[in-house]
Order: sequence, then C-alpha cells, then structure tokens
Amino acid sequence: MTASTDHVPADAVPDEGDVVTYEVRGRVAVVTMNRPTYRNAQNSVMTYALDAAFQRAVEDPDVGAIVLAGNGAHFSAGHDIGTVGRDHHVSYENKAVMWWDHVDRPGGDQRFAREMEVYLGMCRRWRDLPKPMIAMVQGACIAGGLMLSWVCDLIVASDDAFFADPVVRMGIPGVEYFAHPWVLGTRAAKEILYTGDRFSAQRAYEWGMVSRVVPRADLESTAMDLADRIATMPQFGLALTKKAVNQCEDLMGIRAGMDSVFGLHHFAHAHNAEVGSGPLGGMDVTAMKRGNAATTEHGSAVVKAGEE
Repeated sequence: MTASTDHVPADAVPDEGDVVTYEVRGRVAVVTMNRPTYRNAQNSVMTYALDAAFQRAVEDPDVGAIVLAGNGAHFSAGHDIGTVGRDHHVSYENKAVMWWDHVDRPGGDQRFAREMEVYLGMCRRWRDLPKPMIAMVQGACIAGGLMLSWVCDLIVASDDAFFADPVVRMGIPGVEYFAHPWVLGTRAAKEILYTGDRFSAQRAYEWGMVSRVVPRADLESTAMDLADRIATMPQFGLALTKKAVNQCEDLMGIRAGMDSVFGLHHFAHAHNAEVGSGPLGGMDVTAMKRGNAATTEHGSAVVKAGEE
C-alpha cells in the first residue's frame, strides 16, 4: 500500500512511483522511504508522503507502533539538493505551520517559509505524534536523514550504519532540526559539527543516540520485535508517556534552542548569498561528495546523495 501524494501537481516533478510505502504487520505500521536510486534523498513529494503515512498510522486504532525505514542500501542521505526530483519550486499545502506559500516569495522570505514548513515544522510535527516510532537505520544517515531518525523515539541501527551532519561546510550551523546537544551531548555535538566527520553506529550508541546496534542481517527482525513488544502496551498510556518525556525535553530547552538556531541557520543562508557564494555557500551535490570523500572515520569515505 502507498501513502497518498494526490495533492502534488501531476506535472511538477518526474513521476517516480511510490516514494513512500505503507504496510501494517500485526500492530506495527512500517513506513518506508522508497527512492533507493538516490539513497532516499528527501524531496517534498517524499516529505508529504511521509506525513500522510504517519497520519494514517496515527488514525488507525489497530496500529500500536510505527517503524520508519529506508529501502535499499541506505536509510537516507539527506535533503534533496540535486536529483531530477528536486521540487523546492513547487507549491504544497502547508501541514506543519500556518504561513504563506513560499513559491512566489523573494529571497530569504522564500527559503524561510519553505524550510519552516518542510524541514523544522514537519520534524516537530512528527516528533509529537502520539504513537511510538522506531527508526530502522542502515548505511548512510546524513543531515536530513539524521533529522528523521531523531524525531523517532528509538533508533535501531545496523553495524554498518553511519551518521553525519556536514552542513558546516556550507557555513551553516547544522541542520534545521537542531537537536544535536540534546541527543548527543554538547561535546559530541561540537565534534561532529566542527569536523563534519561521520560517526559509526557504535559510537552513536556510546553517546546514547542509538538504542541498539545489531548485524545488518538482524536489523529488521530486531526493530520489528521491539516494535511488536511496544505495540502490546496500552495505547493511551504510551501516548501519555511519550508526551511526558517530550515535555521534559522541552523544559530542558530543546524547542527554544531550535527556534534560536533556526534564526542563525537562515542568517548563514543570507550571509552566503550576500557574499556571492549562493545560499548554500557554493556547495552542491558534487562539492559535498568531494568534501565527504576527504572525511573519514577508520579510513572509510562518506557516501552522499543530497542534503540541506
């Protein structure tokens, strides 16, 4: 079964088929990103398809938990900045914020409106949905991919998974959903941001970001077993428990911190444009790949498809 994307203009972007799939297994909804050719780089078609799938899972009383997965070798290489399906110029009905459409707005107005909706706003919307979510991560989980994993309550990663937020190479202080200090701690957050280095699933586990690390062959069974166990708990009790933990995290400043950093993020975009390097600091997919090829952990190069 597929998530609905009926609101997308038919001729706006190439038809890639079902960029998100939806399946219910017992009491668990499995939502899968399905652009494996592009390492599940997230365009707006995918973003709104994910939102429709999550809403479908929330509204189904027989679904007790949600697993978020990525089809293919990689979970997600981030936001789409260079595929044929990039659709930043297309109008979509806002779901996360009450704001005007970005398409006909100039300059920073356009970028602020779009990123507040499809990046920060959508992630906050998904973080607060009332059913437990587990990210099932393999391969690359980069920048926008990190954002998707971080909105989930738990992360189960394969031992070949790796993570990174390299957007400081663009002169921008991290991705829009700036959860780094809360999910990693300040020292680790500074290290991954200052260097742009990838970090392994094992290191993410040691920092407390990842819940479990398992062999690739055991990833799906481990994530599904955990989701099945959670789904047997009282649904309203789970919803209140999730809300309780999220409220405590909010009291620790995550929401206010994100608002503050989102402003810095857009100041960086504006600075880049003003000095003539473009809002992404002169970086595109090719340049990001070159930068990441030079960034290693234990001698292995980073895989990239898109981000920011």
